[in-house]
Amino acid sequence: MNILKITKADLDENNRYKKEGVGKWNKYEDVSLEVEENLGWISITEGIYVNGSISIEAGSGIKAGWGIEAGEGIEAGWGIEAGWGIEAGWGIEAGEGIEAGWGI
Repeated sequence: MNILKITKADLDENNRYKKEGVGKWNKYEDVSLEVEENLGWISITEGIYVNGSISIEAGSGIKAGWGIEAGEGIEAGWGIEAGWGIEAGWGIEAGEGIEAGWGI
């Protein structure tokens, strides 16, 4: 499985991911997602849907407009926020907090 790593170069001046999302709610991307450390809160407009894991290094947190779903686990240095729901096949961990509009 490939690893998609988000770095500062992948973000605009408002800390938004330059692409709309990673995968779709009905078509998961066959990758694991890693977010570089010390990026602060980053936003992903549509959501994150991956078959692998989501790993967010210390000093970074993630906000998604729709949902965050991973086939394996989700870990974040700061926090995780999603407009709809958050799902993981294994576990969910966050340094500060976890929020979801619908469910976890």
